[in-house]
Amino acid sequence: MGEIRNFRSGNDEPPSHGPMPRRLAAIIVGDIASYSRLMQADEEGTHVRVKRIERDLIQPSIVEHNGSLVKTTGDGFIAIFDSPVEAVRCSIVIQQNLIGRNASLPKDTRIEYRIGVNLGDVIVEPDDVYGDGVNIATRIEGIAEPGQVFISGAIYEQIKHKVVCGYESLGDRKVKNITDPVRVYKVLPDADAVGRTRGRRENTLIFLLGITLSVIAAGVLWYLLAQTPGRVSQQATGPTASPTASPAASPSPQPPSREAAPQTPQPSPSSASSSPSPAPAPSQSASQSAIPVREPEMVAIRGGSFAMGSNDDPTERPVHQVTVKPFSIGKYPVTVQEWNECAAAKACGFTAIGKDDAPVSNVSWTDAQQYAAYLAQATKKTYRLPSEAEWEYAARGGTQTKYWWGDKLQPGMAGCKDCGDLAAEQPMKVGSFRPNPFGLHDMGGGVDQWVEDCWHKTYQGAPGDGSAWSSGECSAHVLRSGSWKNDSRYVRPSNRDGYDTNVRYPTHGFRVALSP
Repeated sequence: MGEIRNFRSGNDEPPSHGPMPRRLAAIIVGDIASYSRLMQADEEGTHVRVKRIERDLIQPSIVEHNGSLVKTTGDGFIAIFDSPVEAVRCSIVIQQNLIGRNASLPKDTRIEYRIGVNLGDVIVEPDDVYGDGVNIATRIEGIAEPGQVFISGAIYEQIKHKVVCGYESLGDRKVKNITDPVRVYKVLPDADAVGRTRGRRENTLIFLLGITLSVIAAGVLWYLLAQTPGRVSQQATGPTASPTASPAASPSPQPPSREAAPQTPQPSPSSASSSPSPAPAPSQSASQSAIPVREPEMVAIRGGSFAMGSNDDPTERPVHQVTVKPFSIGKYPVTVQEWNECAAAKACGFTAIGKDDAPVSNVSWTDAQQYAAYLAQATKKTYRLPSEAEWEYAARGGTQTKYWWGDKLQPGMAGCKDCGDLAAEQPMKVGSFRPNPFGLHDMGGGVDQWVEDCWHKTYQGAPGDGSAWSSGECSAHVLRSGSWKNDSRYVRPSNRDGYDTNVRYPTHGFRVALSP
């Protein structure tokens, strides 16, 4: 970023207005990479594009995540949030939406932001914010890579078990005008990114280990050659055996390469560049075509009318009558095994981790649509995501109580943080809890579940025929069920939430529906 432009230093004296209001806040500082070069190449065009991004993406994202835009600075912005979780979520959404905007543009014309996030005590004025908390966020942004989100250790401690998929520690950094070093983390919102980071580290360690073993072997060989001729002849079998042993031992490193083989074809440029990798590809595709597609177990729902929503939360109002047509819905959420068959067929965007019978998680709404499209194409059936009305009708199982089993929380009915089951770092396998009256498992708790509908903050104007509510701006879609990390109020059949359409989150999964 070079010199910090337009951001006031915490050492500057703000105008005296009596006691200054202070607050603890999560601060986002964003700045456009290579802004001077872009302005020099096309001053008016760059200015128009930056203003459009601020209006259409940055400001709405900050508002949607309950933050406040403090100011824009021509080539950057500052925003503050009460919640570190929302600050990081907002940062990820901005960066991932910018990836989509930049995809069709030449690299040297792309507008890319560096983003730094910090938690600190700040002085807030109507049009500015002061303090070391801002300075640290600014310095972190200055070392961030274009298109990336870097966070401080203070933010990391607040969100490490609550948001995104992974983090890469960049260690302690000494930053300008800040006395103590600042611990910095790079945010890895994609599960695949975590795997790639680990893979790079493992490859580096293997490389260093290989060098160390080579040095040791060379030392041993030198020592043996330095002995008397008699001893060398006596020990000749030692060095001679070791080269022969290494080819014989070569099968031991081979299993890792075979395990990695299914991953190698994924990036098509790299698989095309290596001669051995195209060979297994035909056999893999042939075997996939020979194996029938595993279809999720479905339950037929007869349809009917019910009162949708509740008065427990403003987003669940108004309670309204809805008539649902007959349909089928998955008995369980889609599992890791079912998802990975789609990934193996190159129809889903990543390989999921976890046990085969666990619900797949860290799935965006777009990912869920990919899986439904894969099933529909492979089976020639009308697989899709359920509508929000269909999901709630199925979750209630013909009841109108707070939970499908009654108005009181009972252990053994759902997987959530205070539902009576053991706390876990991941959801339990599908079907671990009792089914509802329609024979459906995990329609509350386990994983949050995507539905077809666009997110609306209330039910004002919602359709009454059970169809998906797809009108309006669909930058976010509806989630149902609550997850193993939420408390019991989230497992109510009427509970609803919205999340960004293209962003993956560790607790988000889905189940499929089927039209008659």
